[in-house]
Amino acid sequence: MGNPIPVVDLTPWREGTAAGRAAVAAEIDRALVDIGFLLITGHGVPADLPDRIRAAAQAVFDLPEEVKAGYRGGVGETSWQPRGWIPPGVEANGLSEGTPTPPDLKESYVVGSSEPTGDAAVDVEWYQPNVWPDEVPQFEALVTEYLGYMHGLADDLLRLTGVALCLPEEHFLAAARHPTWSFYANWYPSLAHLGPVADGALRIGPHTDFGSFTILDRQPSASGLQVWSQDQGWVDAPYVPGSFTINIGDMLARWTGDRWMSNRHRVLPPSAETPDEQIMSLVYFHEADPTALLESVPPPVGRVVHPAVVAGNYLRDKLAAIAV
Repeated sequence: MGNPIPVVDLTPWREGTAAGRAAVAAEIDRALVDIGFLLITGHGVPADLPDRIRAAAQAVFDLPEEVKAGYRGGVGETSWQPRGWIPPGVEANGLSEGTPTPPDLKESYVVGSSEPTGDAAVDVEWYQPNVWPDEVPQFEALVTEYLGYMHGLADDLLRLTGVALCLPEEHFLAAARHPTWSFYANWYPSLAHLGPVADGALRIGPHTDFGSFTILDRQPSASGLQVWSQDQGWVDAPYVPGSFTINIGDMLARWTGDRWMSNRHRVLPPSAETPDEQIMSLVYFHEADPTALLESVPPPVGRVVHPAVVAGNYLRDKLAAIAV
């Protein structure tokens, strides 16, 4: 049985022909109905940019613990979206689905939405200033460049969502003109670095994402990302150099009336067979305007009509669930 996660080339969408755009939208609809994940190529992000970010982020993670501690952030400590260094041991993503797991085997550096709206109550919760490491100034410049591409790609994916569901192209994008978002550089240290790990520990425990789209730049790994398949159980996500792995979160599943699947996924622990392997993922999580009212797409396109929900309220409850 083949891998259920398809690869979709965005080039026809970006070139703008009606037939090409419709074909890409149909491919994305099939993937998100069937498994909630796909890989995309033809996205327009410079091929060397992710690895330049990784090099800068590794320099951050290699800083002494006491230096990194000066940049520490955490969910719920200053806002619902952390800013700065997230040390090991403070997140267990499996808790969000009720699966008890030890803390995830990772360190992160997080950048979040910081463009104020002018509404003080909204801004203090969702748009606080970011924290950048002074010791590695290139990290800010590189991540800022990357985020420009991510914002544009997320807007394109939301336009694709409208076309795929036979709605106006701006249907979903209209609720994400000033969205919340976050960028994580997730470092998964080697087994040699970690030492003995707790039984059941994973690099990231099984969970679904919370927002609209997740855009993931991965590295090949002997023990990396797995996605849940109803037919096959846990399957390894395919790796294609230069591609992004895309999945939707609970917010967009609800918004599409559960037509599309927010699927479970996890990152395996480092393998005893490759004790020196370390990897780093660059993850962009996109949501909606925190004040937007999200109403399910009704049948026959959607499958379930959920009660309307304010995006910020929905996201706040989800984020609270993963804090250790």
